[in-house]
Amino acid sequence: MEARIATAPSWEAKPSHGRPDSPDADLDRLRLGVEEAVSRGGGANVPLAEANGLVWLIPGEPELLGSTLEAHPRIEWVQFPWAGVEKFATSGVFDRPGVFSCAKGSFAGQVAEHALMLMLACLRNLSRQARTPGWCPAAPRSLHGQRVTILGGGGIATELVRLLRPFECRIRVIRRRPEKVEGSDETLPPSALPAVLPETDLLVLALALTPETRHVVGAAELALLPPHAVVVNVARGAHIETGALVEALDAGTISAAGLDVTDPEPLPDGHPLWADPRVLITSHCADSAEYVARMFCERVERNVGNLRAGRPLEGVIDPVAGY
Repeated sequence: MEARIATAPSWEAKPSHGRPDSPDADLDRLRLGVEEAVSRGGGANVPLAEANGLVWLIPGEPELLGSTLEAHPRIEWVQFPWAGVEKFATSGVFDRPGVFSCAKGSFAGQVAEHALMLMLACLRNLSRQARTPGWCPAAPRSLHGQRVTILGGGGIATELVRLLRPFECRIRVIRRRPEKVEGSDETLPPSALPAVLPETDLLVLALALTPETRHVVGAAELALLPPHAVVVNVARGAHIETGALVEALDAGTISAAGLDVTDPEPLPDGHPLWADPRVLITSHCADSAEYVARMFCERVERNVGNLRAGRPLEGVIDPVAGY
């Protein structure tokens, strides 16, 4: 199949005249990288009117995407640069004809590393040590042999399981699909979560945000964890009910939290989570811009090649599941 690919916003629609370090310049670099990836994959970079594929780089504009597809019905494939596409899923745009794919799995390497870092930092009281302007002995806990429960069975979970092998953890993965995650001890359905939480030392959230997974960890779930448990979130802030997390920490229901994402995000100045020495917050920076751009362009190149060869695309979105 011929791959005639347009990129939105196009160069013509949004040229950058900003500084080399401006957001517009970053977008220009990404567009250039995408167009080079299309060429490497054997496709042609064309205007929207001639395209049968579209790389959509405009965040938070599902209505604009819908109207764009309405005006260009020959577009059969849309590629997103993000792993999470919840804003587009809830808009109904995935109900339209065609194939939609996202970057899920592309950034798993760096995000899984970040999750491992947060796990170790929480167990070894790194946040408290760093905040204390003086000698602060605090007994660490080892990750070795700990019981780890991972919510989500995608690329991040798969990579994290691999990284945890030297620590000989007991790993349970909770996921919607029944296929076992290689290297895990058990792969269980979401209905198993209440039974698993009391036997969890570290709970890691690495799943897509959907209506079903919003506040998947709330007061009831936190109460089921043992008091020494650590909660780590590298997915979306809305997976955890923030008020319930604050209350659980205040009550000693859990021992620590490592958060790369929060709800709301950014977390407002003065929020109690900022002041809690048991909480380590990294400001949604589990993966670098350079890494994201490079891995996304590689995904575009492969998918353009897949489209031309009639092979299945990587990262195809399930319209029913929303990711």
